[in-house]
Amino acid sequence: MNQHTLHDVANGASDLEGPLAWVGMEDIALPFRLANSTVNGRASAGVSLDDATARGIHMSRLYLALEALEHQEVTLSRVSAVLQRFLDSHDDLSRTAFLDLSGDVLIKRPALISPRSGWKAYPCALRCRQEAQGMQATLEVTIGYSSTCPCSAALARQSIQQVFDEDFTDMPISHDAVRAWLGSEQGILATPHSQRSQAHLSLRLADDLEALPVTALIDTVEEALGTALQTAVKRVDEQAFALANGHNLMFCEDAARRVRHALQARDEVQGFQVRIVHAESLHAHDAVAHAEWNWTSASP
Repeated sequence: MNQHTLHDVANGASDLEGPLAWVGMEDIALPFRLANSTVNGRASAGVSLDDATARGIHMSRLYLALEALEHQEVTLSRVSAVLQRFLDSHDDLSRTAFLDLSGDVLIKRPALISPRSGWKAYPCALRCRQEAQGMQATLEVTIGYSSTCPCSAALARQSIQQVFDEDFTDMPISHDAVRAWLGSEQGILATPHSQRSQAHLSLRLADDLEALPVTALIDTVEEALGTALQTAVKRVDEQAFALANGHNLMFCEDAARRVRHALQARDEVQGFQVRIVHAESLHAHDAVAHAEWNWTSASP
């Protein structure tokens, strides 16, 4: 049969009438660039089906439109152009278009003191929706960091004080004796528990942005939290990290407030949701805190 005469059943009418909020494809492999990093990305693409009588959309048109993003730096204008192509190719069917792009952004990070460095992966997703009023974009980023429990630190200090009182009850206190004691196992009899923690960010981006400030936003949050996870380290870096944790005690509530204030100062961010997770080393459950500001959902 000649390919030009092949019948497209999707052009037919549906047996059951009714509009659909979203029709499309998920988990499409798509290489793109974000924050100057090549991302082994995934895309979800779709449009609304507003024609209540239409049987379906033309999914191949969505798939082919994604070619404009292959190996390209993702910008809001490029994404908007792809979404407009979604709508133009479904002019008689759809009024709203959706595109989600996700993958790990790789950023090379230096050690705290030594000249070593290594790569950190930051899971990111850009979720966009376009309709007659324009495009809304939400950037999601997950940032890992270390947190030390203030309550645990206080209990550890108390335990060390008690042992100090016991060990020096009948012993003359001198600088050399105290220094030797601090360097012994008794001097670090109890340690506060730390946890590998995460800040999950959903950021409503300003409408006039061109380049996506992924690295700048990650830097802002890591600076606010103070104890970002490390990559390649030497002993001097590990010691510096231990000192940083000791001077940076925080509950999940503290972390959520720090991130909230840091993000509110960024002009690129019009609203956000923040979810802080401290993966407890004491408990089998996690400690969680949420914060949001000027937030309305843009999900399909």
